[in-house]
Amino acid sequence: MQPRTTLPVVVIAGRPNVGKSTLFNAILRDRRSIVGDEPGITRDRIRGQAEHHGRKFELIDTGGIIPNEEELIPSEIFRQARVAFEEAAHIIFVIDGRTEITSADRELAQHLRKAGRPVTLAVNKIDADVRSGLVHEFYSLRIPEIYPISAEHRLGLEELLDHVAESFPPEADVEQAPEPPKRIKVAIIGRPNVGKSTLLNALVGADRSIVSPIAGTTRDAVDETVEHDGITYTFVDTAGIRRKGKTKLMAEKLSVVMARRHIRMANVVLFILDASEGVVGLDATIAGYAFEDGCAIVLCVNKWDITSEKNRKTFTQAVRDELKFLEFAPVIYLSAKTGHGVKAIFAKVSEAYDAASKRVGTGELNRFMETLNLETDVRLKYITQASIRPPTFVAFLGGRGKMHFSTERFLVNRLRKQFGFQSTPVVLKTRAAGKERD
Repeated sequence: MQPRTTLPVVVIAGRPNVGKSTLFNAILRDRRSIVGDEPGITRDRIRGQAEHHGRKFELIDTGGIIPNEEELIPSEIFRQARVAFEEAAHIIFVIDGRTEITSADRELAQHLRKAGRPVTLAVNKIDADVRSGLVHEFYSLRIPEIYPISAEHRLGLEELLDHVAESFPPEADVEQAPEPPKRIKVAIIGRPNVGKSTLLNALVGADRSIVSPIAGTTRDAVDETVEHDGITYTFVDTAGIRRKGKTKLMAEKLSVVMARRHIRMANVVLFILDASEGVVGLDATIAGYAFEDGCAIVLCVNKWDITSEKNRKTFTQAVRDELKFLEFAPVIYLSAKTGHGVKAIFAKVSEAYDAASKRVGTGELNRFMETLNLETDVRLKYITQASIRPPTFVAFLGGRGKMHFSTERFLVNRLRKQFGFQSTPVVLKTRAAGKERD
């Protein structure tokens, strides 16, 4: 099998729930894999491009592997992982340092030793000195290169990546692969029966989702890929989200869990409002899920053709009043049933994705900082951007003072206006005297 790019490939492997996806996200400094306490969340291979001290490589997060498992899903995960091993220049075998070595760990270690690729053992969840002393027990897996880490707290990653990437060519020596086409994953969310499935059908021009006037028809997420103006959009129609107390059937509860999972995986969220009913309390709850997960958001007011309210300015103000935390999100008026206004979604989604993916250099940020007139006792030393999706900034403060929330809000608003961070939450963290505050 031919590698997708000329970059070296690093594969993260391990049994379920040892922290592979957390390590993947920590190395990328981005949220690409779903992270949670439920074992086996990641099933497919997920890719991203990483860099360590000028050495770029492609990183692959595999599903939790259980060798010789007869169940269909675990066996398919193992098959997918073996394909990744064929591409690998290096394999990071992740194991849980808080638990005893299992038979699945030993079987997987044996498979990896036979793969013919360099393997490094990352003993994860070692976040205290007392635990680091237990690492020697893992030499029984017969993988000599062992690194204690805490992926969640980013401890030990520097040493691990120094070792993994030491043989990779520096960036100047890597033959650059063609820039891949832009691909955007979009989750369509909202209350039951607001028109999510009808909108998906209108976007793709085909009856891909089951459409019914009965609330809650869609239980499993349905996705469809469309190319528009050279950009590939994958739209995911999620189940309508009810309040927790209203989800009595197990299938419905699972569909809500899956809907929230697809929100976390999306690059952009289309939040659908029903113009004929206006904004209700559950709308704010559902929109809050997307906001909490740092998603870029586009508000879509559906059924505009049948609402009695025809003044867009009045309706928009009502939306802003009820969803104050989404003041950054653009509002589109449409009718999924007639197709009116649907095409405008593509441009808004692309703009939201670009804004959420934007990086600003530290030099440019600090030139911007010099233009600010902050009326505060806290001295702002400099700002840097830590990550994207959502754009996350770290402000370093002089002394031991703490930035007032009103100053933080002012700074976020100025960052948004100056650099065009529309349609996306902007996260600001502060550090003072070497200690981070959220």
